Amino acid sequence: MRIALILLFLLALASVPGSLFPQRGTSPLRVKEFLQDNPTSGPILDRLYMFDVFASPWFAAIYLLLFISLTGCVLPRALEHYKEIRSLPPVAPKNLSRLPAHQQCYSTRPAEEIIAETQQAWKKRGWRVRTGDGWISAEKGYSRETGNLIFHLALLVLLVAVGVGGAVGFRGTVIVREGSGFANNVTQYDTFAPGRMFGPDQLPPISFLLKDFGATYQRGGRQNGAPREFFADIAVKDNQDAQPRDLRIEVNDPLRTSGITAYLVGHGYAPEFTIRDAKGNIVWQDAAVFLPQDGAFTSSGVVKVPDTVPQLGIQGFFLPTASGDFSHGPKSKFPAADNPQVYLSAWIGDLGLDSGMPQSVYRLDTENMKRIGIEELSPGETWKLPNSGVTVEFSGYREWASFAITRDPGKGWALGAAIASIVGLSLSLLIPRRRAWLRVTSTPSEGNLIEVAGLSKTEAPGLANEILQLAKLVPAPEETNDR
Repeated sequence: MRIALILLFLLALASVPGSLFPQRGTSPLRVKEFLQDNPTSGPILDRLYMFDVFASPWFAAIYLLLFISLTGCVLPRALEHYKEIRSLPPVAPKNLSRLPAHQQCYSTRPAEEIIAETQQAWKKRGWRVRTGDGWISAEKGYSRETGNLIFHLALLVLLVAVGVGGAVGFRGTVIVREGSGFANNVTQYDTFAPGRMFGPDQLPPISFLLKDFGATYQRGGRQNGAPREFFADIAVKDNQDAQPRDLRIEVNDPLRTSGITAYLVGHGYAPEFTIRDAKGNIVWQDAAVFLPQDGAFTSSGVVKVPDTVPQLGIQGFFLPTASGDFSHGPKSKFPAADNPQVYLSAWIGDLGLDSGMPQSVYRLDTENMKRIGIEELSPGETWKLPNSGVTVEFSGYREWASFAITRDPGKGWALGAAIASIVGLSLSLLIPRRRAWLRVTSTPSEGNLIEVAGLSKTEAPGLANEILQLAKLVPAPEETNDR
């Protein structure tokens, strides 16, 4: 068990780098950016699997060793416990007065009657009883060790469930704008982390259209701007031939279909732009996803237009409720779109899209670009870029919702194991393990001396009171002394 505890600590310690460094399974673009920004330390960390912590051989080694150690600890203990349950309580000691809790009395009743009646009374109190020549041995509290074993067996099941779920399941995230749809294909995901034994061809053919997204916020008071509700109304198709069905996804009410679960995990704004060249031709027209930077949904994003000469890039902030005070930078003062504005900066030059290196759609590489202007726009306003016939029109905004889509066949087992571990731990902590004995000894002048004593196998209090209650069940005592 000591080895298992050490390995459990090592497993927790080995998980720390997974929180400190971006992981390829969830943030591949951040990993590439980290490697580019740290050309010396990045490759070293990569060779040490710091960007694939939970898929690394050293993490798997600790995981498997913990499983083997727990198995080697729990199974022999389970066999011993089974034998102990089937065995009889131990024979009563000869000198009961030496035990921590002791009661004694005298009675003129025959020893056989005392033994028989006390045995039945103790059995009714839940004690396992064994009798001998002038003595009774009793024991209870086996559920304590049973609970301890249930707890550790549940840990084994939990390890297996997590391992199986991680091997044959997947997890992906996707951002969907209002009016747009999602089809369950790897190319549709923003991030996709499959298990080692999961293939893209196993993705169920579901799809959905985000018809509407709604959010409400508290107005006024100490929690001004705090979210109160947000939901996504979708039309989902469970397969290619199915008819769409309307469904509302909320925070604690995900979409469940075809073995996968889609959770609503975030939302934001996507301002709509129409960009025209000097001839008036539309070169870009869409809603660009901007990511929130604070609780008031001050959101940042970029637009990349490779079809102009020179290429055009726009960095900007979307302010749902513009404050009008830009002395400390563009800021929104409320998350709802009460006074939407965008604050844009335009860059011309090489966007770097022809280099073949993947880029983040939320980041503009301005190393080979020149800024040509800054402007603030409200919906319906147009900005004509300096020294250029290119125009940028801010036509409005749409909202977007982000979904975490998962398949984890082991989560039911994991939940059951977690519940079982809590039950087992409660049993092992709350149920005391007790042993009690009664011995009847004849005396020349005072009849039969009846002694009741007990011993606790744990540090739980209350032993003396429990032995006193057992002594009261002895039939017709005439005089009682205790310690």
